[in-house]
Amino acid sequence: MTDQTPDATQLFLTAPMPCPYLDGMQERKLFTHLSGRRAANLHHLLSENGFRRSQNLIYRPACEGCNACQSVRIVAQGFTPSKRYRRVLRANDDLSIEVRPTAATHEQYDLFKRYLESRHAGGGMTQMSYVDYEYMVEDTPVQSIVIEYRLRNHPDQPLVAVALTDMMPDGLSMVYSFYDPDLACRSLGTFLILDHIAQVRSAELDYVYLGYWVKDSPKMAYKAQFHPLQVQRGPLGWVLLD
Repeated sequence: MTDQTPDATQLFLTAPMPCPYLDGMQERKLFTHLSGRRAANLHHLLSENGFRRSQNLIYRPACEGCNACQSVRIVAQGFTPSKRYRRVLRANDDLSIEVRPTAATHEQYDLFKRYLESRHAGGGMTQMSYVDYEYMVEDTPVQSIVIEYRLRNHPDQPLVAVALTDMMPDGLSMVYSFYDPDLACRSLGTFLILDHIAQVRSAELDYVYLGYWVKDSPKMAYKAQFHPLQVQRGPLGWVLLD
């Protein structure tokens, strides 16, 4: 396997396809493969420029006439939890948190399927088999972890949430997360982000990368509620979101 360097990296462009966030728009992505000993360095460099990892690929939107998808990250050391976020933390203080290697389990997959069927019914990911899920979790050329959240006081300590996360030199990048759809009262999606902020702060690092934010997409609105939040603006670099 050859090593990748920024100068030797080949970028590819996907064919147009319907945008999952904005009706009537077409989506295209610029992507490349991550491989070799320098994959982690390239991953960090491209992430700094708004790219996002999916298994052994890293990509960013390259849509003609549209730049609605913008990469965002929370400035962890500047974050102060609001009253609402403190309530979410209290509601989940009975959860155990375990950082594990990137190894898929059937317990994770069962929760993953329940989450997709409840929150993303009809989406392409609902067709994923256990082998597909295995690839999503384990096919990573960079340093990644799986974080499991369980009900600590329950006799069976059931799994209620999972986060697949990349470890970056300056923080954590949340690749994909899912949780028990029957526990809506706990706001587990919000709690996972709050826990990542706490882990980054504890490690004296800087950022929690949240992937893409689309201003006019209701399903993305929650990301803009975390402050301070930086947006990647191309040549301008990372700037604070007003």
